[in-house]
Amino acid sequence: MHAASKKAVVFTLEAECRDCYRCIRVCPVNAIGMRDGQAFVDPDRCMACGTCVRECPQGAKQVRSDWRTVKDWLAQGEHVAVSLAPSWVVLYPDWRIGRLASALRQLGFRYVAETAIGAHGVAYATREVAEKNPQQHCLSSACPAVVRYLLQVCPQHKHTLAPVLSPMLAHGRMIKDKLGTDCRVVFIGPCVAKKAEAQDDPIGLIDAVLTFNELNEWLEHDQIDLSQLEESAFDEPAPGPARSFALPSGSGHAAGVESGELDGRLLCVSGAEDVQDLLDSLDSLPGGVWAEPLFCRQGCINGPAVGTDRPLQQRRRDILDYSQSMEASPPPPSATLERFKAEMPTPSWVAPEVSEQEIRDILGRTGKEAEADQLNCGACGYRTCRDQAIAVSQGMAETDMCVPFMRRLAAQRMDRIVETSPNGIVILDEHLHILHMNPSFKKLFMCSDTLLGKGISKLLDPQPFNEVATGVCRQREVTARHATYGLTTHQVIYSLPEENQVVGIFVNLTASLANKQRLNDLRRQTLRQARDLLDHQIRMAGDIARTLGQSTAESEVLLRSLMTLAGEDPDDLMQEDDPWSDPTSTSR
Repeated sequence: MHAASKKAVVFTLEAECRDCYRCIRVCPVNAIGMRDGQAFVDPDRCMACGTCVRECPQGAKQVRSDWRTVKDWLAQGEHVAVSLAPSWVVLYPDWRIGRLASALRQLGFRYVAETAIGAHGVAYATREVAEKNPQQHCLSSACPAVVRYLLQVCPQHKHTLAPVLSPMLAHGRMIKDKLGTDCRVVFIGPCVAKKAEAQDDPIGLIDAVLTFNELNEWLEHDQIDLSQLEESAFDEPAPGPARSFALPSGSGHAAGVESGELDGRLLCVSGAEDVQDLLDSLDSLPGGVWAEPLFCRQGCINGPAVGTDRPLQQRRRDILDYSQSMEASPPPPSATLERFKAEMPTPSWVAPEVSEQEIRDILGRTGKEAEADQLNCGACGYRTCRDQAIAVSQGMAETDMCVPFMRRLAAQRMDRIVETSPNGIVILDEHLHILHMNPSFKKLFMCSDTLLGKGISKLLDPQPFNEVATGVCRQREVTARHATYGLTTHQVIYSLPEENQVVGIFVNLTASLANKQRLNDLRRQTLRQARDLLDHQIRMAGDIARTLGQSTAESEVLLRSLMTLAGEDPDDLMQEDDPWSDPTSTSR
């Protein structure tokens, strides 16, 4: 059963993405979009070339890891074979060459062989196609990234692809023919696109693809040290010339044909730009061109998941040395084309049509209606403003990705803030000449634009501005009284060194200070009134006390006189009426 699932091969770690647009800039098929400021990979467009993985400065672009799935198969006792890409030598050179097979067997693989075995047959099958139709262009289909790129970008050239399986699929078929269809085949190499190729293969010749990075991670996880292993050979020897398949011209070399840079017999190109140039040139090239395009510069030894940073020329030397270690070249395999023939897939994704009016509308929203305003700076990640507008219409980009537009918008907003600020703002040049005054400043100091270009001394004391302009201090902040204008302001004066300008900001405190003074006056008046009221109450209390005392004395004299007339002793009678004078009284 084919184990690869229809999952995205390349994806974004959102927590690591820093919105730098580099992945958009380098993606050859515009498969990376932005949504709400976050980059995402469209799996329908993605050709899994791994360019974004290689180029992302934050490491936010990642490749789907499948080694744990393979590890589970082995743990369950399944029969699993390995097809090892020719470029494995650059990862395990020198003394490690003889020990990798032992390491793979220790992981649990029962059959270990090199993909170069399949590459040998593929090389001769491709040569057969090219020689049968010498007047027609023939492009090698060995590189899955090239195949997917051509089908997306130049589907009109689909017929130029050699209808031959890739070395990986060819070797997968050979292994399953030899060991049975129940045997799982795992390809290990430096290529990310191989994951997508195996995933899209309807037959399921390859059950899983691991990168060299994944192999390193697995070996480290299982604590397998090559220096502690014995040397052992692969289960089947690979043809020497086919071992160089990872290099430019390696396909021709494996088929007994050397690259013809001068005679044009076999054209070898590597790198995305050279591949695109080749495709652009096909219609103009005379006769039939047999070309071997490789999407990675310098071929598979520079794959995005090669797992080493050793110099490219050293990697190339490792491959050549290993290839030459097998002296005899085997004869061409029989019935190669019939055995390795393949149907080229149809394009998996077609760009939706975008109307010219929609493009113009989007350009208009970013202030780029006129062609002169379309800077084509590439800061958004797209080659031209028009390309970015198309991506916006397709839901793959956002208008705020345009850096010049956002800067212009920010400047407009800043100008709006300055012009509508309730605080007075004045901008001077290095000679303290007025460059700009906002409306609030002109209102505060009763001036107009006729003073533009004149010295600030026409309005204000230039001393604090001069101190900032000459570097005596970086900033002056003070509250000052401007008697001429009846103002009190809090003013902040600072410099803009890069622009050779001085800025003054004036906050009008006049009204607030006047309100504060009125409040203080009201407080003092209230205190005076409260003090007067208290004095009045004290005087009234004294008058009342004196009046009550005099009235009481007069009443007592009158009472005594009346009692005397009645023949009573006033003292005795008053004592009897006093309940507090009788110790036995219960009135208490």
